[in-house]
Amino acid sequence: MAHRIIVLANGSLSDVPSLRARLAEWADAEVIAADGGLAHAQPLGLTVGTIIGDLDSLDPAILAQLEQRGVRLQHHPAEKDETDLELALLAAREAGAEMVAILGAWGGRLDMSVANLMLLFHPALARMHVELWDGQQTARLVRPPSGEIHGQPGDTLSLIPLGAPASGVTTEGLTYPLRNETLPVGPARGLSNVFASMTASVHLETGMLLAVHTPGRA
Repeated sequence: MAHRIIVLANGSLSDVPSLRARLAEWADAEVIAADGGLAHAQPLGLTVGTIIGDLDSLDPAILAQLEQRGVRLQHHPAEKDETDLELALLAAREAGAEMVAILGAWGGRLDMSVANLMLLFHPALARMHVELWDGQQTARLVRPPSGEIHGQPGDTLSLIPLGAPASGVTTEGLTYPLRNETLPVGPARGLSNVFASMTASVHLETGMLLAVHTPGRA
C-alpha cells in the first residue's frame, strides 16, 4: 500500500462528519500538524505524530506534554521564507510519502488560503499525489501527460489552468468532452463539467490543471 500522510493546516474545517468518513480509508496514514493545525486532530479523531512550524500558536506546556508522549516537534523560526504548511509538506516528502491529504487549508486570511492552494504547484512535491480536502470536495493537480479522477456519474469536475494556459487538453468520461483544446488562464471554459462515468481521464500536452471534484451537481 502507498505510504500516505495526512497534513493538518491551521485553517478552518468544514463538514467534519464527511471528513471523518473519508479519513476512515486512511487509517494507516501518518499525521503531521502544521503548527495550530494540531487543534483539528481531536475533532477528526486523529493522532498526530509530528508537529512542524514556529509553534507560536501552541501553549508551551501542551507542547512539553506532547513531546513526553513521543510526538516529534520540529521547531522553525518565526522569521522564515516558508509557511508552516509548506514545511509540513516538505517533511512529508522527506518521509517518503506517496500520497498526501491536506485538511484545514481554507478560512481566515484570503492570502493564506490562496497560498495554501498554490502549494499544490510546488515543484518539490511533483512526484507525490497531493490532494486538498474541504468537506467532500477534493482539489488536486493534473500534470502532463495525463491523470485519472474517480467519482460518480453526475458529480461535478472543474479543470482550471493556473499560471499558464493548458494545451492539448482531451477528456474522457465527462458529459462535455474537450478534444485537443487549449484552456487559457482567466476564462471559465473548464468549469463545472459533469462525470458521465466513474472515471474521468484528462490528457494534456503542456501546462497544469487544477482539478476540483465536487460530489453531485454543484
